[in-house]
Amino acid sequence: MVVRGRGETGRRSRLKIGFPWSAGSSPAVRTSLLIAALLGGCDALPASGPLVVSAIGEAPAFPARRAPLADLPSRLLVDATAQGLVRFDAAGQIEPGLAERWIVLDGGASYIFRLREAYWASGTRVTADDVVRLLRRRVAAANPLFPFLSAVDEIVVMTPQVIEIRLSKPRPDLLKLFAQPELGLWRSARSRGSGPLRIVAPGPSPLFRPAFDPGIADPEDQREVDRDEEVRLVGERAARAIARFSTGGADLVSGGTFADWPLLAAAPDLPRGAPRLDPAVGLFGLAIARRDGFLADPSNRAALSAAIDRSAVLGAVMPGWEAADRILPEALDSAAPPQVPEWSLLTLDQRRTAARARVAAWPDPVRLRVALPSGPGATLLFAQLAASMASIGIVLERGGADADLILIDRVAPYDSGRWYIATACAPCGDVATEAIVAAREAPTLPLRAERIAAADAALNADAAFIPLARPLRWSLVSPRATAWRANPRAWHPLNHLRADTN
Repeated sequence: MVVRGRGETGRRSRLKIGFPWSAGSSPAVRTSLLIAALLGGCDALPASGPLVVSAIGEAPAFPARRAPLADLPSRLLVDATAQGLVRFDAAGQIEPGLAERWIVLDGGASYIFRLREAYWASGTRVTADDVVRLLRRRVAAANPLFPFLSAVDEIVVMTPQVIEIRLSKPRPDLLKLFAQPELGLWRSARSRGSGPLRIVAPGPSPLFRPAFDPGIADPEDQREVDRDEEVRLVGERAARAIARFSTGGADLVSGGTFADWPLLAAAPDLPRGAPRLDPAVGLFGLAIARRDGFLADPSNRAALSAAIDRSAVLGAVMPGWEAADRILPEALDSAAPPQVPEWSLLTLDQRRTAARARVAAWPDPVRLRVALPSGPGATLLFAQLAASMASIGIVLERGGADADLILIDRVAPYDSGRWYIATACAPCGDVATEAIVAAREAPTLPLRAERIAAADAALNADAAFIPLARPLRWSLVSPRATAWRANPRAWHPLNHLRADTN
């Protein structure tokens, strides 16, 4: 049997590198793009052949045993080659992985998965014992999902094709957590996982090919794969990724954030419609990292949040970036609407007048440090935050490990109010911390909803987090990536980029 894909017939022309900088372009933008152009050497892609994905980050690699996944390129690598029980499709919805179907019992306290026929990269068949052993290891591993998997009580083999995950407390939203790359299953970095893709040319920029799927074809058949079904993954910094795409050397740039967004304004001749935004859900704001001095008083912390001109701060990075003044985007699984700060009904002038009085009453000059990532977007963000703080008499500086404020910019892995409040508590006061723990330990869903609402209220009163917006996530998409879809997870799997090969 021969399985072939239908690649795009059109050719992306090689674009002349020219940088139409305006007088207002920042030195960071000019320098980053110039260096990218000089170092790039990116040749135009042919009309057919492997789809080239440039993911912003370091070179993709499997993590060491029990180590967390490093960044987007490594997460894409694991997702492509080491699927878990379930995974995300192009639209961010749940689809089968190693499990071909499942049922949820006891209101979300038991998940039973029937495994499909699958094979490790070595050619040996995946067994229920393999899945249970590896899944137990992943659940206990150091990864960002660990605090949200505490309800997993047992993972057991029921039959050679069926496993069960038993929970100590109901979690009806567990599948979205198990679709994350952090819960992908592989035996070792060398033997890797079960697909849906295989690495056929390893290295810093690995080449992937669809894994043979016995559910589609007879294992005795010889399968010939068209080059149009292959995908190459490149991990590189944003400026170089944009330059590669602009010169026709990549079909997709994935993983853009607010820090890199201003680079697009100076990119040479990007095709119309190439920049795409995801409707990402999650948190983007400042956590109060040091709770001493001026920041020891929750009223002072609230005044800090109230004084920020969010429209100016966000608009400096991207005009139209919608502001947020609350932690929860909506009720989700909380028993109450999101908590809104008391100052939200006041004008900016009124808020700043009150905040200025608090700063003036403090016996010492107030100087704060904020930790931000590198990149021109972060520089613009800092400038506007510093201007907002200066308007009330506070000097804001950029800092590192000793910073008073730390930027949190994370996409929510699943839709639970507990993720938002637990992530925003970095740290928070004793009352809010106890409320968050109580929500985690709730034995029933109605009680959990009530406790999430109480924790949201406690965190709002504690003023431990300064919401600014929802995460900004962008991609550059060429016509060859026909199946790319914007989605709330801002997640674009390598096996779901071309409609004719998935």
